[in-house]
Amino acid sequence: MWRVLTLEDYVRIPPSRFEEPLEKVAYEQLKEIYEGKIERDVGVYVRILNIEVDKRGIIVFGDGATYHKVRFKVLVFTPLNNEVIEGEIVNTVDYGAFVRIGPINGFIHKTQLMNENVIFYDKQSQTFIGEKTRRRIGRGDVVRARIVSVSYLTVGGSDVVRIGMTIRQPFLGKKEWIEEDIAIIRKKAIKTSQR
Repeated sequence: MWRVLTLEDYVRIPPSRFEEPLEKVAYEQLKEIYEGKIERDVGVYVRILNIEVDKRGIIVFGDGATYHKVRFKVLVFTPLNNEVIEGEIVNTVDYGAFVRIGPINGFIHKTQLMNENVIFYDKQSQTFIGEKTRRRIGRGDVVRARIVSVSYLTVGGSDVVRIGMTIRQPFLGKKEWIEEDIAIIRKKAIKTSQR
C-alpha cells in the first residue's frame, strides 16, 4: 500500500553550509536520513515530498551547527498481508520468481506460480511451464499477486523486508491469464442465461 505520511524531525545544518538556502540543505539531509530506509510497521521510505523548515535553529553547546525543526511529507510503501498487487518478474531461479513491487522485490515460490503444477523450469529463457495448460511465466511478465507473508529482519546490520506472494488463486497471475479466465466465465454465464 502506498501512503503519504506527515512527519516531524530535526535536521543538522553544518556551518560549512550556512550560506546555502536552508530548505535545500534540510531537504538533502532528510533525503539522506529517510529515503530507502526500512522501518517495521511503516515500510519503506521512498521519497521526501515537501518540507517546512523552522527558520529559528537551535545551537547545541560544543557543536557549531544549527538544528532546525522540520515538518515534511514522505511517500511510503507498506506491504500488507492479503493485499493484491501488480509487479514485474525481474528474476527467476529454479525454485521461484522475484517480482518488483514498488521499491522492493517480493518472492513467489514455484508451487505458487500457477493454478497447476510447474513441470519444467527453462533456465535459459527464465520461464516456468505448467503441467496441464502448458502456460508459461517468466522474466519480464507482469503479474497480479496476493501478499501472503511480510517479515522485517535485520541482516548484516541492515533492515530488510521479505515478502512472500502467491498467484495460485482465481483472477491472479499474468494479465493474459486473467483475461482468458474472465472470457471463460462470461461464456458460461451466457450459456446459463440462454437455458
